[in-house]
Amino acid sequence: MSLSRTARRISLPALLMALLTAVLLAIVPGSASPARASAGAAAAGAGHSAKPVIVLEHGAWADASSWNSVISLLQRSGFTVYAPPNPLRGLPQDSASLHQFLTQNAALHGQPIVLVGHSYGGAVITNAAVGVPAVRALVYVDAFIPDQGDTIGFLAAQTPGSCLGDPAADFNPVPYLGAPSGDVDLYIKPNLVPGCFATGLPASQAAVIATTQRPLTASAFAEPSGPPAWKTIPSWAVIGTADQVIPPAELTLMAKRAGARITDVNAGHLSLISEPSVVTRVIRQAVHATG
Repeated sequence: MSLSRTARRISLPALLMALLTAVLLAIVPGSASPARASAGAAAAGAGHSAKPVIVLEHGAWADASSWNSVISLLQRSGFTVYAPPNPLRGLPQDSASLHQFLTQNAALHGQPIVLVGHSYGGAVITNAAVGVPAVRALVYVDAFIPDQGDTIGFLAAQTPGSCLGDPAADFNPVPYLGAPSGDVDLYIKPNLVPGCFATGLPASQAAVIATTQRPLTASAFAEPSGPPAWKTIPSWAVIGTADQVIPPAELTLMAKRAGARITDVNAGHLSLISEPSVVTRVIRQAVHATG
C-alpha cells in the first residue's frame, strides 16, 4: 500500500490524537524511558538553582527592610531571597498570609524553602509552615517559638526582664479602621526604641526605626498559636545575649523546647541588623544540613 493511500485513510482527528499522545508520552512523568527521563530532568534542572529559596519574615515594629543586610549577603552567595510583608494584623491572619505566599506563589513551586522569622515573625513561621512540605528548615532570629496554645503575651511575660513589659507605659495605642471592638494598634513609644528595641545600633539608625515602625495589634498578644511546624521541621535559633525585648533566658527555653540548634551572638533584639553575618551564617548552616 502506498504512503499516499495510507495518509488518505487516516482521518484528521485521528492524526491529531496520535500527535497529542506522542507529546504527552514525552512530558508526563513516568511515561518516558529511564534514559529519556534522566535527560529531561537534567534539562529541566538546568534552568533552576539547586539551592533552596530563602524566605524571610520580619517581626513587629519593623518591615522587610530590617533584613536588608542579610538579603545582600545571601544574594552575593547566589541565593534567591524573598522578604514578603508581614501584615501585623494578628497571628491567624499573618500566618495565613505567609502560608498563602509559600503555597500559591508560582515562583516557589518545586523549590525547597528555608523559612526564617525574626521576633514576632517566629510565631508566624511556626504556624505558616504547617502543611508546606517544601519548607525544609526553620530559622528563628531573636524570635518567639510558640508551642500549641501559647500566646506571645504569655511567652513575653514568662521570664521577667523585658523592656516592653508594661503595655500601658511602653506603647502608644492608636485605633485602626475596621478593628474589632476594643482592639488598637500598638506603637513603641519613640523614646524607648534606642535603649530597648534597637540596642546596639547607632542613635541615628535607631531614630529612623522609631519613626518608620509598623504597629502590631493589641489582640495579637492574646491569640493562641496552633500546632507548631518545628515538631516536624528541623530548626535553628539565633539568640542575642543582650536582647532586652525577649529575655535571652526565654529565647533559650523556647529554642531548647523546639530542639533547635542554638547560636548565641553578642547583640540586642535586632541582631539581623547589627550582626547580619552571624544570622546569614546560621541560615547557611540550615541550608547545608537540609539541602
